[in-house]
Amino acid sequence: MSDVLPRVAVAGAGAFGKNHLRVIRETGHAELAGVFDVDQERARAAAQQFGCRAYETLEDLAGHAQAAIVAVPTSAHKDVACRLLDAGLDVLVEKPIAVTAAEAREMIVDARRHGRILQVGHLERFNPAVEAAVKLITLPLFFEIHRLSVFSPRSLDVDVVADLMIHDLDILLAMTGRMPEEVHAAGIPVLSAKADIANVRLAFPGGCIANLTASRVSTERVRKLRFFQPRQYISVDYAKQECFAIGVDEERQVRLMPQTVTKQEPLKRQFDAFLECVASRSRPAVDGEAAAAALQLAQIIMDKIEEHGQVVARSLAAASIR
Repeated sequence: MSDVLPRVAVAGAGAFGKNHLRVIRETGHAELAGVFDVDQERARAAAQQFGCRAYETLEDLAGHAQAAIVAVPTSAHKDVACRLLDAGLDVLVEKPIAVTAAEAREMIVDARRHGRILQVGHLERFNPAVEAAVKLITLPLFFEIHRLSVFSPRSLDVDVVADLMIHDLDILLAMTGRMPEEVHAAGIPVLSAKADIANVRLAFPGGCIANLTASRVSTERVRKLRFFQPRQYISVDYAKQECFAIGVDEERQVRLMPQTVTKQEPLKRQFDAFLECVASRSRPAVDGEAAAAALQLAQIIMDKIEEHGQVVARSLAAASIR
């Protein structure tokens, strides 16, 4: 293996982009090639902060890197990622992979055509507590998932399902290995023009049920997943990186089984996994297909939320409530 470090650049100098710039700068496994942002002042400020070059065009950035992280608004994911893939770069794009499943498919086809790595930033896959829980899976039959955040003006180009819940949809699909056969959902806008809080019930083949709540208008930050399977209850706290199980043995004795979790920053683990895929040309754990499946499910949920919104609007009209 060559001792020359791969040159990795970042497209997007917002909050997410700066986190990626920090991780690249801190790792000893890659060289920070630079940053691009349509807001040149923001790009220059980020470049100064992290000691790298700010490029004036995406093409200029692509000419000085071997791989890139796409941390622009979701609405620009497809355009930016495809331009970088076309330029011959391996790409890690933030979640959700795109605005629509059709855009996601374009990105997947583009990556295949050029023989490039396409990884998607579903960060919780690299959470050590989630990895500990995955090892305990036998036959999960019921999930209860809460992801609550205080309001932030970022990511308002998508609703709470694509912004927050999609993390848990990706985890659910990975844990169950299948798409749900029934979807019930409701959600409402509160502080933005899109749904800021949503509740979803999914029914999977085989009888597994999942209840999910996501909110970006909460007074507290909660990131928890719980699931139940024969003789076991498993609880995951994403934020605290804690996992424990409660089991019942053959003598009906209840046992608390804390799992050993070595706490690590998921963003750094995700980046190291990306570099490994770049070096070995292996398939990412969260590739375009996995991310497209999560997006497809998110779109089904958003359609159900829109249907629910129309019902609520008719009810309000009938009650003469404005």
